[in-house]
Amino acid sequence: MEIRKEPQVNTKSAISLTLGVLSLFIPFIGAILGIIGIILYKKSSNEIIRTQQQGKGLAISGLVCSIIGISIQLLMILGFVAFLSVGTVIE
Repeated sequence: MEIRKEPQVNTKSAISLTLGVLSLFIPFIGAILGIIGIILYKKSSNEIIRTQQQGKGLAISGLVCSIIGISIQLLMILGFVAFLSVGTVIE
């Protein structure tokens, strides 16, 4: 009987995707999660190249979700600040 060892999926790429998706939905903390997701993307892509693991697609998806999540979070924070500053009266 021949035992086949399948290439392993990189764990950091899966975590990068998870953090990227969470950055889309969690207000305010999502920006921090997106930054961590981008850092994990870079580390996982280097590991994937070095060790020939699978998960490059997960890592790229994590990068895209993290960038979109950070953009949404920054726009939401900017909108929140603009909303609060409209009612402020300066004399």
